[in-house]
Amino acid sequence: MGEHDPQYEEGKRAGAHPLVVVFSIIGGLWLLVLFYVPTQKDKPATVPENPESAHRVADDDAETSPVMFKVQATLVDVNAVSVAVPPQATDSQIVGLLRRFKQARLANTLITHIPPTTPGHKLGAHAVAEIYVFSDPKYATAEAVRVLARGAHTPGKLYPQAIPFEEAMEQVRGFYRIDLSDTAHPDSASVGFADESGVHSKNYRAIF
Repeated sequence: MGEHDPQYEEGKRAGAHPLVVVFSIIGGLWLLVLFYVPTQKDKPATVPENPESAHRVADDDAETSPVMFKVQATLVDVNAVSVAVPPQATDSQIVGLLRRFKQARLANTLITHIPPTTPGHKLGAHAVAEIYVFSDPKYATAEAVRVLARGAHTPGKLYPQAIPFEEAMEQVRGFYRIDLSDTAHPDSASVGFADESGVHSKNYRAIF
């Protein structure tokens, strides 16, 4: 038979034991799964089934950004101010603006944003104030604000109106009313507009 093979001994199995082979294969497959099959955490991000949902999230983030505004008219005789915001301003941005006005009032810094509506008043420069927010500058005029400040039930013959109340009302994007003499409820704000009689615009929604 030739020379004696030192690797072979009589009575011993040649090669690895079958169980060792089986376990080696199982171990190899397990390592393959562990390192080459991505887990749920490692899977690449997929495009949402509804792409619009991603846009809504982005829009919500955009809506939280402060909106720019410009004072258009100040009417001390009716304690009112009109401000204009960009046409693309969202309702959420309007809400944010009105809340900024309230925070400024509480911090006694509203004068840095809004001209005095009650100059020299013992309760302050904005003891009584109505702030109208428009996105169309042609409605942020003194004439339109006077119509709104007088209310829905003011006789047209007494105060001739170049702009009907109903038309001007629907153009109000936001409204902030202050009356510091009413200690229980010194201010209120809304998207849209409502006068003291309860007449309100179609998009009216109270904020605080």
